[in-house]
Amino acid sequence: MTTLNGVAVHGHHIDGRERPSADGRTFEVRNPANGTLIAHVAEGGAADVALAIGAADAAFADGRWSRMTVRDRHRILNRFADAIEAVLPDLATLESTCVGRPLREMRAQLGRIPEFYRYFAAVARTAEDAVTPFEGSYLNYVRRVPLGVVGQLTPWNHPLLILTKKLAPALAAGNAVVVKPSELTPLTTLVLAQIAHDAGIPDGIFNVVTGFGAEAGAALCTDRRVRKLDLTGGTETGRVVAKLAGENLVRVTCELGGKAPVIVLPDADLDRAAAGATFAAFIASGQTCVAGTRVLVHESQADALVERMVRRARTIGIGDPLDLATQLGPLVSRPQLERTERYVEIGRVEGATVACGGRRPDGVHASGYFYEPTIFTNVRAEMRIAQDEIFGPVTCVLTYRDLDEAVQIANGIQFGLAASIWTGDAARAMKLAQRLECGIIWINDHHRIDPSLPWGGMKDSGMGRETGLEGYREYTQTKSVIVNLDDPVDWYATNEVVRLS
Repeated sequence: MTTLNGVAVHGHHIDGRERPSADGRTFEVRNPANGTLIAHVAEGGAADVALAIGAADAAFADGRWSRMTVRDRHRILNRFADAIEAVLPDLATLESTCVGRPLREMRAQLGRIPEFYRYFAAVARTAEDAVTPFEGSYLNYVRRVPLGVVGQLTPWNHPLLILTKKLAPALAAGNAVVVKPSELTPLTTLVLAQIAHDAGIPDGIFNVVTGFGAEAGAALCTDRRVRKLDLTGGTETGRVVAKLAGENLVRVTCELGGKAPVIVLPDADLDRAAAGATFAAFIASGQTCVAGTRVLVHESQADALVERMVRRARTIGIGDPLDLATQLGPLVSRPQLERTERYVEIGRVEGATVACGGRRPDGVHASGYFYEPTIFTNVRAEMRIAQDEIFGPVTCVLTYRDLDEAVQIANGIQFGLAASIWTGDAARAMKLAQRLECGIIWINDHHRIDPSLPWGGMKDSGMGRETGLEGYREYTQTKSVIVNLDDPVDWYATNEVVRLS
């Protein structure tokens, strides 16, 4: 690693080695809490992406990973998980510094990451091939084999967690991977690639090209050697990536936008519901695709719920993300802060009421991209603040008269990623869950994950699933082998009609 004016310069991770960009370009990574320069990072272009894909293609073709025994892949992935676990405090600090998410949250989130590699190592180790019914004296066995080179495009809001949800099943299945992380938060991805290398994952199997979507991302999405694209990002970006994947006839998984409803049923404990709704909205400063940004409450209970939520929101501690007392950090960038401000103004113009927040905090936080937790009331379902994904610490409270109207409001949106239901009657919640058009539904909770959970949405929230057995299968393809257990038919030696099926 070199330095520039005393600041580290990070290269791409290609074929097991750190490499500068082919044309020597770099870009800056800055701390969103105070604007200080953290690092210079190689700005990749088409040549760098081609080099990484070439390394991955060669590594896959020679079988150093894809044809390694499953037992050995299992052992290396577990060693990788152990190595991640050993440096979790450092990873959490670096990621918190780059993203702005409070360290107390980051430690909790990253603490789950080793589980994903262990889980998918076990899935690969215990995976069974199938034997299908096949008429006649034949045996048909079906094997699952890796796809080859896969491209993964990861966002800035949860750099390591979202990468891990893609990378763990891809590696466990035997693929070779090229990752293009967000230009805002590439550092922990580069660190993870080095940890993987040191843990024994072969050169060329896990490559990272840093850069911008318009150049590096586009090059990854258009290379015909890539057999699957996996994106987490905005819905419009997803449309572009899916179109490019279609042109090359490759698989695509897209986990895209969301606008999760938090449905509070009349029998819910309002203190618990208020705590859950506040957590759903403001964790990670609202910068998560499953943020609970639409709180649906019965009209008779709206004032009581809002009072409880506002009281909680006003006590949330805003400050330095590396201070363990901080509960809300900055937004990741100035454009994200400006987007949040713009939508708050849109809400005011539309006639909604700001019950709390709605501004940048005063004082020491003014140098960073901070915004107060904001709650809107008097919100109608058709308002933009209730329809568009804001990706900031902003939530809207909407009222309903009966359960049918609650379902209509919850489903009356382009997105269908996640929802939560708060109630004292689990059976009632499970019946309601069947009516919701989304892929992930929590009952009396929000944001909880597990490696075994198939993760993904409906409608404009994307296609395909990450994690779980479905996520693993999406990184494989089937190969049928039909074995004739009898003498083969000599078709041209007889005039008799022979049945072939």
